[in-house]
Amino acid sequence: MVLEQTWTGFSKEAMNDLLSFLKLAVPSAIMICFEYWSFDMVVLLSGLLPNPKLETSVLSISLNTCWMVYMISVGLGGAISTRVSNELGAARPEAARLAVCVVVVIAILEGVIVGSITILVRNVWGRLYSNDEEVIKYVARMMPLLALSDFLDGFQCVLSGAARGCGWQNFCAIMNLGAYYIVGIPCALLFAFILHVGGMGLWMGIICALSVQVVALIAINLLTNWTDEARKAINKVQTSTATT
Repeated sequence: MVLEQTWTGFSKEAMNDLLSFLKLAVPSAIMICFEYWSFDMVVLLSGLLPNPKLETSVLSISLNTCWMVYMISVGLGGAISTRVSNELGAARPEAARLAVCVVVVIAILEGVIVGSITILVRNVWGRLYSNDEEVIKYVARMMPLLALSDFLDGFQCVLSGAARGCGWQNFCAIMNLGAYYIVGIPCALLFAFILHVGGMGLWMGIICALSVQVVALIAINLLTNWTDEARKAINKVQTSTATT
């Protein structure tokens, strides 16, 4: 009987205010795709370097390591996104601001810890993926860059989560486009193919993109009027309620 009560069939109410959800969902997907695609593009570009087998192997290991660590930041970003949106919708702007401050501190601590571990295991990490000494030594050289990119990526992930909670998906999508494809990928090409830094140069381009992203997100969060954001959130809730 209980199971039957949980499903009452299809209803038109499920489609209520669908357009407003799509206005948030589509830019959110785009902003994330812009970031993910740039990392994948770096690995693809490594195949054009003089030693493609070595470069692609090391960049693939680097990407795998980066995504593994990134899962921690994704959790923090999802949590702060939900918390900020709830606090703003409940007309508690100071609570939203405090939540952002707390998660930033957590992200910094997590980044320092993970970065330190990354550097400490640099000489053995490559052995988890390959027995080739050339690959192992190259991975060891890449690990300090990975530590820096993991720190920046974790920092931007929580700030992006706060931005999503405020409904700034459109801004973040444009920002990611500029950071990764106007700054990041061109810098990666410059370092790798013109300055001949190789695969490490490709990853340095990603670090440039992350740096731009972090600076932009810090600036927008510092300039945010949380009281106005709470007012906007309440107006959206009232408008949505009135139309249903």
